[in-house]
Amino acid sequence: MRTYISAALSAVVLVLLAVLVPLSALSAWVDLEIDNTDRYVAAVEPLASDPGVQATMSTLITDEATKQIDPGLLQDTSRDFLHEAVQSFTTTDAFRSAWVAANRTAHEAVTAALNGESGEAVGMDLAPVMQQAKQNLVDSGVPFADGIPVRRTDITLLSADRADQLRQTFRLLRAGSIWPAVGTLVFAVAAVLVAAVRGGPGRRGAPLAALAATAVVGLGFAIGALVLRGAIAVARNRVLAGVSGSDRDGAAAVYDALTSSLRTAVWVVLAAGLAVALCAVFARMWAGRGSTRPEPAAPGSGSGPLTPLTAKGPVPGYSSGHDR
Repeated sequence: MRTYISAALSAVVLVLLAVLVPLSALSAWVDLEIDNTDRYVAAVEPLASDPGVQATMSTLITDEATKQIDPGLLQDTSRDFLHEAVQSFTTTDAFRSAWVAANRTAHEAVTAALNGESGEAVGMDLAPVMQQAKQNLVDSGVPFADGIPVRRTDITLLSADRADQLRQTFRLLRAGSIWPAVGTLVFAVAAVLVAAVRGGPGRRGAPLAALAATAVVGLGFAIGALVLRGAIAVARNRVLAGVSGSDRDGAAAVYDALTSSLRTAVWVVLAAGLAVALCAVFARMWAGRGSTRPEPAAPGSGSGPLTPLTAKGPVPGYSSGHDR
């Protein structure tokens, strides 16, 4: 009966940790990175050097610029030249500065949408980037560059329906902050302590039970990390499903940059959980070996050979074969 109860409790611990670990990571991530403008910008700033992002920005800026120029004046060779000039601009410090400014504004739009202040799609305005690109083209003597208007041009990061679906979840995670993580650690420690108490007051029972519970806790953290990794992948597919094909590469790059810390946390927690579980299993096996060894008999316990003689002589009534 005791074995069935222990197995049931272990299953409960595994299920709870599989839920609490990803919840804790997501809540801390929202509080420490997504809800913080400076950290948000720091996460996406390196994308200014990403070849895929540079190519996407070059195409978007070129397409927007050519819409304002008479097609009869803009031949294919001129458009290619313009595209090359814009692509060259994306490798400059000016582009990096414009990219940071655009993403700082985009963060405000993201938080506004997820807070319920906007029911529209969340996009990143390319106006700061286009302004810098135009100035760079004018300075480089590119024809028609001074006639390129700078106006709001968005690339979609989050569709309106996805924003509505994520709004309530975002609010709950923001309210939780880092406290779910604290609660998860407290629960893990409590599970080990309760197991030790249930192991009994014996010299070996409590440590063996505590080691078994530690193995279960470590496995629970590892399972929780895998659940989190799956949630990140599913969320990525759902977010990008609502983004148009022309903006999808840019949105995917931003999503991957923002979830980079989460993916790192997955592998750290997974490795730590498995290491703790394996160490606890091996430690319990080693400790269990000692509990199976027979203990030496105590003096006078009657387990030794019987001796018919005493210190004062033969026992009365006992006769040996020599007396016959």
